[in-house]
This record gives sequence, structure tokens and C-alpha cells, in this order.
Amino acid sequence: MVKGNQTNVKEFILLGFPGSRYLQISLFMIFLLIYLLTFTGNTTIISLVWTHRCLHTPMYYFPCNLSFVEIWVTTAYIPKILANLMSQSKTISFPSCLLQMNFVFSLGCTEFLLLAVMTYDRYLAICHPLCYHSIMSSTLTTQLALGSWVGGFLTLSVPMFLITRLSFCGPTVINHFFCDIDSWIALSCTDTHLVEMVYIALSFIVVLGSCAVTLGSYIHIISTIVRIPSAQGQEKAFSTCSAHLTIVVMLYSCSIFLYVKPSKQNSLDMNKMVSVFNTIVTPLLNPFIYTLRNKDVKEIMIKAFSRS
Repeated sequence: MVKGNQTNVKEFILLGFPGSRYLQISLFMIFLLIYLLTFTGNTTIISLVWTHRCLHTPMYYFPCNLSFVEIWVTTAYIPKILANLMSQSKTISFPSCLLQMNFVFSLGCTEFLLLAVMTYDRYLAICHPLCYHSIMSSTLTTQLALGSWVGGFLTLSVPMFLITRLSFCGPTVINHFFCDIDSWIALSCTDTHLVEMVYIALSFIVVLGSCAVTLGSYIHIISTIVRIPSAQGQEKAFSTCSAHLTIVVMLYSCSIFLYVKPSKQNSLDMNKMVSVFNTIVTPLLNPFIYTLRNKDVKEIMIKAFSRS
């Protein structure tokens, strides 16, 4: 173990997606299209919810927050991916790498907390419909959304402080397309045991904690739905949470693989592949799965296009 702070590294090299020039250009076009679609889809959701009072309900307010998270998450790393794909130099400065890491993972924690809050909202709406509006007031809705944002950023404060204390005196090549905590731990030449333990503990708390809330809520939701006497009532109740369940399954399955296990035991190449789906594909699918397929949103969009 190397003692003392020997961090002389001023920049890292993001390996990204190595390959031929044709592959680099093809990936550039794919990621650019994904980014534009993600930005457009999520911005559309925010605009629709903001401009139509009939959508000022928790059912749309929380997905609106989620869309805002997705816009900033993808903006935190996709522009850098695009720049590296078209450049011979694939470097990122030490402070920029640290800032990107903090931003991406803080927003990721916020996303998990928002998903748990959204599950709780669906639980109240389906299992306690008579007292839903009295419980899920506008004040509580705002508090839950704000708490998710604050909690997401505070969660990363301790591990990020520990990460800034790591020393780097060897290779500076990060085998990823963005500055990942696993990659920093793998490159550090000092003892990373404390960082890994805190990182794993917080991953368990945030990922598995929010997953437990989601799972418990859905057990109650499904048990309530199956007791609804009419098939039409069951279908209507399930349709209100099926989209959320789809996103939850995709996000948690990838995130548990990536984060809820000791960092150095993961293959960095495998992490990179799973991260593409988790951090690029999921934000693209969110607006289309979650809100744009909703009947109320469809009607508003049809009216808007008809007026145009």
C-alpha cells in the first residue's frame, strides 16, 4: 500500500468504445440520435405537465421530476462521449472527472428515491382510493419530490469525500465511457477498503432500500387488484402502474448487478455493457413507456397537433 497523498494525475483517459473509425462514427450517430430523442421526449413531458392544469397531479408531477433527472443525467456524460468518439484525444481533467462522477451518481440516487415515491403514490391510489387525495396533498407531493432531490445528493457526500482522498500513481486509463466509481477504485494505488465498504453500504441502502419499498408496495397493490370483482376494474387499476413496473424492473435489475456487490469483483467490460442500457437506453424509454402512452397525455398531444 502506498502511503500519503501521491495524486500527481491531472487527467484521465476515457477508453470508451475502442474500434475502427467506421465504428466510432456509427456510434457517434447512434448516441447523438439517442440523446436528441431522450432530450426531446423528456422535455415534452415537462412542458405538457407544466402547461396543462389537468396534469397537475402526483401521477404526472413525479414522472415530470423523473424526466428532469433523466435530462441532466444524459447531459452529464453523452456530450463527452460524442466528443471522445470524434476526437483522437480522449482525456478528461481530474476535476471534471470528479464532478461528472458526483453529478451522475447523485442524480442516480435521486432517481431511485423518486421511483420509491412514485410506487408509494400508486399504492395509495389503488389500495386507499377514498383517502388518497387527503393524504397525497400538494404539500406532501412537493415535500416528497424535494426530499428525493436533497436525499439523492446528500447520499453521495460521504463516499465522494473519501474518493477525493484516493491517490493515483499508476495507469490513468478508465475502461469506461464516463467516470465511474468502480474505475477510480480499480486505478487507485492506495487502500480502497473503506471507500468500497461505504460505497457498498450506501448501494444497499439506496438501491435495495428503495427496491424493498417498491416490492412491498406492489405486493399490496397486486393483492388489491386481484380482489377487484370486475375484469374491467382490474385492467384499469393495473394499467395505472404497469408502465412504472416496467421501468422499475429494468432499472433495478441493472443497478443491482452494477452496484450491490464488491466493486473490484466486477468485470469493468461487463459493467460498461450493462451501464449502456442502464444509463442511456432507460432514459430514452422512460418518456415513451411512462407518460407519452398515457391516455390523458395522448389526448392533449393530439389536440396540440390538431391546432398546429
